Amino acid sequence: MKIVAARLIVCSPGRNFVTLRVDTDEGVSGLGDATLNGRELAVASYLEDHVIPCLIGRNPAQTEEVWQYLYRGAYWRRGPITMTAIAAVDMALWDIKGKALNTPVYNLLGGASRHGCLVYAHANGADIAETIDSVQKHVAEGYLAVRAQAGVPGIASSYGVPKGGKPYEPAERGLPSESLWSTERYLNFAPKLFEELRKAAGENLHLLHDVHHRLTPIEAARLGKSLEPYHLFWMEDPVPAELQDGFALIRSHTTVPLATGEVFNTIWDCKELIERQLIDYIRMAVVHGGGITPARKVADFAALYHVRTGYHGATDLSPVTMAAALHLGLAVHNFGIQEHMPHSGLVDEVFPHEYRFEAGYMHPGEKPGLGVEIDESRAARYPYQRAYLPIARKLDGTLTDW
Repeated sequence: MKIVAARLIVCSPGRNFVTLRVDTDEGVSGLGDATLNGRELAVASYLEDHVIPCLIGRNPAQTEEVWQYLYRGAYWRRGPITMTAIAAVDMALWDIKGKALNTPVYNLLGGASRHGCLVYAHANGADIAETIDSVQKHVAEGYLAVRAQAGVPGIASSYGVPKGGKPYEPAERGLPSESLWSTERYLNFAPKLFEELRKAAGENLHLLHDVHHRLTPIEAARLGKSLEPYHLFWMEDPVPAELQDGFALIRSHTTVPLATGEVFNTIWDCKELIERQLIDYIRMAVVHGGGITPARKVADFAALYHVRTGYHGATDLSPVTMAAALHLGLAVHNFGIQEHMPHSGLVDEVFPHEYRFEAGYMHPGEKPGLGVEIDESRAARYPYQRAYLPIARKLDGTLTDW
């Protein structure tokens, strides 16, 4: 089998997606996700101008060989644009391999290690009462784990809280919007949120929280210590991870489990964090970390140090990536949890898929390959619309981490 063609499908059914389709001479095609929120066309150009010409004539079954060719062969390694482009190719080749062998991708990764993948939903509200209502709504839908975010009093807009009652989607069309941030107000407020959530939700619901890189290590240590009575499943991205020693300081002050990695691109970004057992969950997205091939290696490496997976799964990743993460999560022994922000009905129409949610768990389905297709006629109705993620400023105007 040889690759004879590859092309990009860029569409915006409510938000932007970049999809790579790889075709073979035996009529088997595969899909890969190439979406990088706010920088979609940069990845599309990298694929179109540099990667696709190198794929023609190659054997799609050689996933390791092709991955190494695109990673090592480019000389300029790593970075979100390069690794997202490589991931799109890698996912498409695994999809082809599964279809050619008439089996789901998870069977090619060692087979199922569990009946399904535990997932967590996003609950949010403008205040504590709204967040409690949102958590209870998701529990009623069958979720066993919920990430909770709430508006911070005195701050006009807070991370994770939608505007106007609409589903949360951070990327906005037009130039980047700006939000305000106050660490002091947040640190005083967050423990009150989870105190009330535990009263309302009881002790058995898994509660998660995303700090979104906004604290210093000692501030994150204070937050973790204050949240210990509410036994969170994890505290996510407490600090920017460039300074990995910062996690050691947090670790020395709190037993709250730590999760990070959704902005990581390679195993080198998390090597020290895993080896030193400074985190409990690695969240590197399959699409931004180079695909299924390296994600499996990261998971196996993490397993040696009691670190589990918790793959990024927001709506800025297409159903192709969600499927890839579920196949991988079903197979690896040290799976922890999978983020699940359901896509809109419109996105599901453009990307019909086999994966399903039931009673707190998701399963990738039994269809050969990844189990996701794209309706190109529908996709063509929704052309690309430039959009950006927000930026954040402290109350005095200083630019800070969003």
